[in-house]
Amino acid sequence: MTTSVNKPPVWFWIISVIALVWNGMGVHGYISQAYKLSAYTDAYTKEQLEVMSALPSWYTALFAIAVFSGALGCILLLLRKKAAKLLLILSFIAATVQMIYFLFIADLKGIDFSANEIMAYMIIVFALFLVWFSSHSVKKGWIN
Repeated sequence: MTTSVNKPPVWFWIISVIALVWNGMGVHGYISQAYKLSAYTDAYTKEQLEVMSALPSWYTALFAIAVFSGALGCILLLLRKKAAKLLLILSFIAATVQMIYFLFIADLKGIDFSANEIMAYMIIVFALFLVWFSSHSVKKGWIN
């Protein structure tokens, strides 16, 4: 079986690089949170940090899965590898479960997280876009 690989357009590369930068920011966010770096602690009030520290460990694990599979998926997009699609699907699922828990299930103790809520929706939409983009790239023969 031969796989046809077509040359991707310039916008494929632009989107892939932007997606990698986006996911790189996610990796930075995860590392900042996991190691409680000032980039993380300075962005929240004491009350917000207490609520976030009380989130279950599986929530943090989903964060790691979402950002690292997303970043690796974007690297594979740039390398034009079909496995990018699977990693971006995994990233989307992990991010969506994490954000649904944060938005609708977690006990936020009445603390205002409105800025985080906007970002949560943006993350889900962008992750879904990357699933579509990788699927489209496979169909067009840009990645194999």
